[in-house]
Amino acid sequence: MRQLEITSFSFVFIISTILFVSCSAKTYPVDHEQLSEDERIVIRFSHVVGEDTPKGLASRRFAELVEERTDGYVEVQVFPNSFLYKDGEELDALLDGDVQMIAPATSKVSSIVPEWQVMDLPFAFDSELEAKEYISSPAGEVLKKKLEQKGMYYLSYWDNGFKQMTNKHHSLQDPKDFKDVTFRIMESELLEEQFKLLGANSQVETFDQVFSVLEKGHVQAQENTFSNIVNKNIHSVQDYMTVSNHGYLGYLVIMNADFWEDLPDEVQMIILDVLEEVTEWQAELAKQVNQDKYKTLVDCNCMKIHQLSETEKKQWEEALNPLYDTYIERFGAEYIEYIPKLKQ
Repeated sequence: MRQLEITSFSFVFIISTILFVSCSAKTYPVDHEQLSEDERIVIRFSHVVGEDTPKGLASRRFAELVEERTDGYVEVQVFPNSFLYKDGEELDALLDGDVQMIAPATSKVSSIVPEWQVMDLPFAFDSELEAKEYISSPAGEVLKKKLEQKGMYYLSYWDNGFKQMTNKHHSLQDPKDFKDVTFRIMESELLEEQFKLLGANSQVETFDQVFSVLEKGHVQAQENTFSNIVNKNIHSVQDYMTVSNHGYLGYLVIMNADFWEDLPDEVQMIILDVLEEVTEWQAELAKQVNQDKYKTLVDCNCMKIHQLSETEKKQWEEALNPLYDTYIERFGAEYIEYIPKLKQ
């Protein structure tokens, strides 16, 4: 990652050169907060989760630090909770230039770069660190390039956490417990195949509709992190939760590639530096938030919680292992050989 060391004087000089004309050797101060959008760089950052989630808090911190370190020259406007676009719409909005920055789940970008479904493979990662290491691996670098070829510039990777299973009618412990249950899923062929292998049905719904379709009984079950379960109030319409940690949910922080290329080098460097700092902070925050939300779920006594045993986990893995062959048949082995448990 490029590093930026820039003095206050030199940065003010750069901004001054862009924004106003010097009169002989004398310059005049500018109140960047009073500049119009035409005189500032405005980044519209849209996401679909709540403001108090790890992604919501990180996006707000990112916005604050960028504005602070550019002295107001760059403004990041954050729109949470699908305020501008639903998760089924934000990729198109990014590519059309209607927003400049989003942070979708890896499953979401698979509609454009299907190879990213590697992150949906069940039990692929045992920790957040393993997921991050994969993103930085040669396979991860190829996947990032594929994003850029489609008009999306990769900036960073944010954590959410591991997914758990919830259900309305009974506990999900043995693979046979999934038979004929309908799950809400994100748009991902691999996730659809995952539940098909378990004998379940699946229905794609946007994140903002999860609570509604569960409440109305259109679907009976779903998979999500502790943080999302609590923040979307899913626990109020589900009676059973299995702590399975079967899949990892992370976010790709991406920008419209053309917009990124048009940014001044100095601004690019500041954005990357801030993101490096915020990403480290966000990773610790995500861990803590999920721990806190799990405690909330235990303390509320609103769902029967089952911890998947090692024996049960092996049964799930055996039932879902064919997904790895499915992925290889579609996209080749090059993307899965860097998954930690498959490394030779």
